[in-house]
Amino acid sequence: SRQPMYDLLEGWLRHKSDIVNFEAAKAICNIKDVTSKELYPAINVLQLFLSSPRFTLRFAAIRTLNKLAMTHPTAVQPCNLDMENLITDQNRSVATFAITTLLKTGNEASVDRLMKQITGFMSEISDEFKVIVVDAIRSLCLKFPTKQAVMLSFLSGVLRDEGGYEFKRSVVEAIFDLVKFIPESKEAALAHLCEFIEDCEFTKLSVRVLHLLGVEGPKTATPTKFIRYIYNRVILENSIVRAAAVSALAKFGVNVDDPEVKKSIKVLLTRCLDDNDDEVRDRATLYLKLLDDDDNAEKYLKDDSTYSLAALERQLVQYVSNPESAENPFDLSAVPKITKSQAEAENLRPRSFDLTTTQTIGVSSPAVIGIIPATTSTASRDATPTPGIDQQQIYVQQLEKIPEIAAFGILFKSSIKPVELTESETEYVVSCVKHVFNENIVFQFNINNTLNDQLLENVSVVMQPESDDIGLEEEFVVPATKLAYDQPGSVYVAFKRTNLDEYPLGSFSNTLKFVVKDCDPTTGEPNEEGYEDEYLVEDVELVTGDYVLPTYISDFQGAWDKLSEDGQVVETFALTAAKSLKAACTTLIELLGMSAVENTGTPQSSSVHTLLLSGICLGGVEVLGKSRMTFSPSTGVTMELSVRSSSQEIS
Repeated sequence: SRQPMYDLLEGWLRHKSDIVNFEAAKAICNIKDVTSKELYPAINVLQLFLSSPRFTLRFAAIRTLNKLAMTHPTAVQPCNLDMENLITDQNRSVATFAITTLLKTGNEASVDRLMKQITGFMSEISDEFKVIVVDAIRSLCLKFPTKQAVMLSFLSGVLRDEGGYEFKRSVVEAIFDLVKFIPESKEAALAHLCEFIEDCEFTKLSVRVLHLLGVEGPKTATPTKFIRYIYNRVILENSIVRAAAVSALAKFGVNVDDPEVKKSIKVLLTRCLDDNDDEVRDRATLYLKLLDDDDNAEKYLKDDSTYSLAALERQLVQYVSNPESAENPFDLSAVPKITKSQAEAENLRPRSFDLTTTQTIGVSSPAVIGIIPATTSTASRDATPTPGIDQQQIYVQQLEKIPEIAAFGILFKSSIKPVELTESETEYVVSCVKHVFNENIVFQFNINNTLNDQLLENVSVVMQPESDDIGLEEEFVVPATKLAYDQPGSVYVAFKRTNLDEYPLGSFSNTLKFVVKDCDPTTGEPNEEGYEDEYLVEDVELVTGDYVLPTYISDFQGAWDKLSEDGQVVETFALTAAKSLKAACTTLIELLGMSAVENTGTPQSSSVHTLLLSGICLGGVEVLGKSRMTFSPSTGVTMELSVRSSSQEIS
């Protein structure tokens, strides 16, 4: 019905009533997956309204185009000239929407001109519209990083203007993004934030800025220049800000490799021991103690890892619901770690509740067992992209409904993504997800019947390993009772590991077996009689990464040194197909199922790189990898891979 409905809306664009024209154009702009060709007539109508003498039409048109520019900026670009004329519109609401839309649709060359025009009318609009402008500039900063100096200058200027909490918060957030995503702007942005907290009336913002200074300040070329601003807060502010300032000072003492800085920080913290607030005194006492204890300082001040709460929750739920688990203590080492920035990103995501299981399920959340997302934070930028917890929870719920599989215990890991075993255009579309338990491996075949004149019944999969001594023994198959047209179903094939000290690797050939019943394409009514048939699909492979969870560690060298060389294996490989060091890193991370740590997933050099990897192997065994690579256009990537763990077999 999409095309007839679109034709109807497109016809109403030529109605004699302006309001009908506008509502039709707005409806077209709101169509899901609308194409630029379909948008063209609607945008033409809105463009005419931009020059209307009636304020309501101008406002309605520019607000609709503003929203559309978020998803289709190039489609809105033909209206740029008309929108520039609206920057001087007497109605400031229209002018604000015009300028923010231009920020989304403009090119790099127009940034300087737009910033000058914005500065002119910021004092004339309310805080609500100021927030809209600042948010648009925040997006523009990331779109055109070379213009960061111009935009940082603007943001620091409006930060000094009068305004409420929401407005100031939006400006501070924009500067935070510059610090996080545009390294060249870090020192200048931190300096502007230092000036801001000298005269900030909002405690929450002062605390957030102090925290950022404590995290990012020690990493700059001249960290000592920030210490004075932070200590001023200890002298002049309320107790909440003073406590935050003490914590920030301590981070400089631990993270700046200069004995003189550490000595100065101790002097400043000692002065805080006489503070009249117990929180400030307690923090100062704790940090003075930690500054003299390198091991604990590493643990409590430098370590930015935390447990994946989603994975921890899921494993605890499985642990307490399994009667046999009471015989053994809960294994915390099998819970993967993530960075604190990933944990913050997880907390910011919307959450929903599955009332059938009373377990919280995050929408597209990044952290679940075996999941380290490729977020844009520094610590996690090079982590392995994987499905969200909502998908992982779906797998768990599906498997728990099958008693034979539920008896296998806690699920260690599921595939990062389904393996496609057929083309998407074939009559039967098949993909496979691998589920690894402590003693068992389950292959879940997701099958979709795309033939509307067939009903498949008693669908099973016959798996044949390439080698008879692969170390796996088939236990059972859970068939799909029937697969009607375009109604996906699943077949489960379960294997038992015959030797728990070994990790079976290899490929399996797969054949679908089923009973076909012809049916009426219109009604879907099948014939009573059917016939047996089979369908060969692509092979499925068990790889090293299926037995390893990516996990984050903050001190790789310390963890590496703790593992004995007795469990170390070193080999050299030639990756002739790798076109770059980045491609080699991506391949290795996916193949081994580990997480790149210490920002080593993205090579800074095109010829030499060292990739550091961390993971947990099945059984809770920590595994670390160090890959030294060189790249030559003629020979590809040559790599020396060192792996350490407590087990020579795993390494």
